[in-house]
Amino acid sequence: MRRVVVTGLGAVTPVGQDAPTMWKNLLAGVSGAGRIRSFDASGFASQIAAEIHDFDPAPYLSPKEFKRTERFVQFAVAAAKQAFADAGLDLAREDPFRIGVLIGSGMGSLGLIEQQHEFLKTKGPGKISPFMIPMIIVNMAPGQVAISLGVKGPNSCTATACASGAHGVGEAFRIVQYGDAEVMLAGGTESCITPLSIAGFCSLMALSRRNEAPTKASRPFDKGRDGFVMGEGAGVMVLEELEHARKRGARIYAEMAGYGRTGDAYHMTAPDPDGAGAAQAMANALNDAKMNPEQVSYINAHGTSTDLNDKIETLAIKRIFRDHAVRVPISSTKSMMGHLIGAAGGVEAVISVLAIHHHAIPPTINYDVPDPACDLDYVPNHARQLPVDAALSNSLGFGGHNATVLFRAFRR
Repeated sequence: MRRVVVTGLGAVTPVGQDAPTMWKNLLAGVSGAGRIRSFDASGFASQIAAEIHDFDPAPYLSPKEFKRTERFVQFAVAAAKQAFADAGLDLAREDPFRIGVLIGSGMGSLGLIEQQHEFLKTKGPGKISPFMIPMIIVNMAPGQVAISLGVKGPNSCTATACASGAHGVGEAFRIVQYGDAEVMLAGGTESCITPLSIAGFCSLMALSRRNEAPTKASRPFDKGRDGFVMGEGAGVMVLEELEHARKRGARIYAEMAGYGRTGDAYHMTAPDPDGAGAAQAMANALNDAKMNPEQVSYINAHGTSTDLNDKIETLAIKRIFRDHAVRVPISSTKSMMGHLIGAAGGVEAVISVLAIHHHAIPPTINYDVPDPACDLDYVPNHARQLPVDAALSNSLGFGGHNATVLFRAFRR
C-alpha cells in the first residue's frame, strides 16, 4: 500500500470559516451555539442551533454559481478551495484525472425541498425551479467541487448519516492507497438547520431543549446532557500520495495511518448497547495502521451530548483501549460547534490533524457534573498543550454506521 499524507486543510464551521480561525476558537472554548436566526423557531421544542452567520461566498463562487447551488454545496466548495490552496496545488502542473473528490453528506438539501414544496402547493407545478433536482442531491457537493476546481479524477459521495464525512475521508484514503488517484479532496458537508429538519429531530427527542442557555446546551459526557445541538458547515482535507507530495515539496501536516468501518445491525437510531460496532471500527483502524492502542495520544470522540451515544462510545473505547482508556485524552468538539451531521466526520478529521500539527487538544466544554457511566478523561473545559503523536476520530451514524479514521505524525 502507498503511504498517504495530509497536505491541505479547509473548514467552514460555526466557530470559524477557515481552519486557522476554527482551531483558535476551539482552543479558546468558544461556542457557536445560539438562538436560531434563519427561521422563526419560537414554536419548536428546541429553538437553538450552531448556525454559520455572514457566510461570504464571493471568494469561492461567482454570483451565477451561488444562485444555482444550495448552502451545503457552497460550504463544500469553500472548504475544498481552502484546502486546495493550503496544499499549494497547481492544476497546471498536475494531471486532472489523477485528482479526485469524495465528500459526504447525510441529508443534502432540505431547505430547498421545503421551499419548492410550498411553491407546488400554492403556485402549481409550473413554478418549480428547473434547478431543483440538481441542487438538492447529495452528490452535487463533490460534483460542484470538481467543476469549480477542474479536477477529473474519482468523484463520489458517501451518505451514511452522521458518519458520512468520516467515510468520505476513509474511502478517499483507500483510493490514494490503491493508486487510483495521486490526490483526493475528502471530507463532509451539511446544512440542514431548517424547520422540517429541526421538527423531525425534535420529534425524535434528540435535540437539547436548553433554549435559555444555548452556549451551555451541548455538553457531551456531562451527567446533565439532554440532547445535541444541530450545527452546519464543511470540512475538507487534501490526501496525497507521499512521493507525489515530496516531489512537489509540499508541507505535510500528518500521515493518514488507518481507517475502520463497521455496521451495528441493531437499530435505526440507537447504537448497539454493548458498543461492539464502534469498538470494532476502532480496532480495524488500529489494525490497518499496524498500531496498538497505547500509541494513540488523542481521541476526537463522536460525543454528541445524547444519553445513549456518550455512554456507549465510552464503553466502546474501554473495550479497545483497556488500561490505556483512562490515560488517553478524549474530547468532543461538538460541545462548541454542535453536531454537523454529515459534515461532522470531515471537520473532526481536520481537527484531529491540527491536534497533531500544533501539539494541542481542544476541550470538551460544558463538562460540569461527571456521569458515572462516562468516567474517562474528556479534557474538561480547558484546552491542553501536549505532544500528540497519533489522533483517532470516531463517527457513528443513524442506521448503525461506524467509521474511525486515524492519523499520526509524519516521519520520513
